[in-house]
Amino acid sequence: MAMQSESWQSASQSYSRRQTRRQWLLRSIAPAAFSAVAAAKQTVTAVPIHTDLFTGNTAGYANYRIPGIVSTAKGTLVAYAEARKPGRGDWSAIDLMLRRSEDGGRSWSRQQVIGRVDGELKKNPMALAQGLGSEGEITYNNPVAIAGSRPGLLHFVYCVEYMRAFYMRSLDDGNTFSKPVEITAAFDAFRPEYDWKVLATGPGHGIELKNGSLIVPVWLSLGAGGHAHRPSVVSTIYSDDEGSTWHRGDIAVPNTAEWVNPNETAAVQLSDGTVMLNVRSESTRHRRLVVTSKDGATGWSTPRFQQDLVEPICFGSLARLSGAGDGRPNRLLFVNPDNLRKGDSEGEPGKSRDRQNLTVYLSSDEGKTWSVKKSLDPGRAGYADLAVSRDGVIHCFYERASQSGSAYTPGTLRLSSFSLSWLTDGKLTF
Repeated sequence: MAMQSESWQSASQSYSRRQTRRQWLLRSIAPAAFSAVAAAKQTVTAVPIHTDLFTGNTAGYANYRIPGIVSTAKGTLVAYAEARKPGRGDWSAIDLMLRRSEDGGRSWSRQQVIGRVDGELKKNPMALAQGLGSEGEITYNNPVAIAGSRPGLLHFVYCVEYMRAFYMRSLDDGNTFSKPVEITAAFDAFRPEYDWKVLATGPGHGIELKNGSLIVPVWLSLGAGGHAHRPSVVSTIYSDDEGSTWHRGDIAVPNTAEWVNPNETAAVQLSDGTVMLNVRSESTRHRRLVVTSKDGATGWSTPRFQQDLVEPICFGSLARLSGAGDGRPNRLLFVNPDNLRKGDSEGEPGKSRDRQNLTVYLSSDEGKTWSVKKSLDPGRAGYADLAVSRDGVIHCFYERASQSGSAYTPGTLRLSSFSLSWLTDGKLTF
């Protein structure tokens, strides 16, 4: 017994010495570790972190345009865009390109082409009629992702030649995708009401509603006007079965003398379940158009102009930062170029303004007003999309600078990540 007692006592003393050393090590290491975490947090709080994800004249593509980004249920960031080979415009030879980050944007996968469709593909006749492209130059366009609420699930909708639409699904956060399935029939259902010749999804990202429905904003055009993109109207397509089938919604914004050529649109679900669309148009008021629907597909409200959101005639993105059931305040984000100048002049009513001064807006009343705004990039900047990580970090993926002085040939697609504290100059935190 004495030997057992001594043995236990010796073991106890050894354990005690190990614990004492472990505590000493923790006290030594913890401040450094805490400082590193604090520094990382302070970095994203103090100033935005910038990462150029796609750069013009690389990998065989003249430029990259039409950025989109989502943050998945697992926290993976998925960024995607159009990769334009000759860089001549919307109707040239274009692929869809994607990159992923599993560590909050610190590192990224190599870019990969996605969405290739088997079989013969033909050029849209409207593009050929206006000399906008050549037969054999196939355009993959307007990529839209939806981050599913189920971990790993990512939906992806896009177009080919602005006349066919496809859907594919990933079960591993965009690492691999199912074979594309054509969903053009959902758009064909519009024809009795609007005999479109050109269709387009998004761009940017779509949304999953609280009830599981998937909503993708779309615009349709008769294709007879400029760039074969005019005249146009706005609607949505939706799926109630995780993307297996798709259906058309009501036309949300028609083309009228007041609401001129509504097109690229962003969507968000409000705290009461209503879906709000924020719409680009060529209206002479040069303000964003807003409409709402209880289900995101039918019974749209009369369009109204949002006075505090200017319209330079460029795509803008909309996203929820917090609220709508997560226990945090209801806060929405919007981004677009905040500029109504054309060179040194005020510009012509209903015509494009210079795409510069990319600005992020914050609303604390579900989009009724946008009381906070801050310039993210005062230089040349165009299309932008927004995503929010689970920790509240805001990600803006946008077209930046220019290769040739034109807004249509951005030098890079840049990801800027920042906090609510940065956006509000320290007044608010997530």
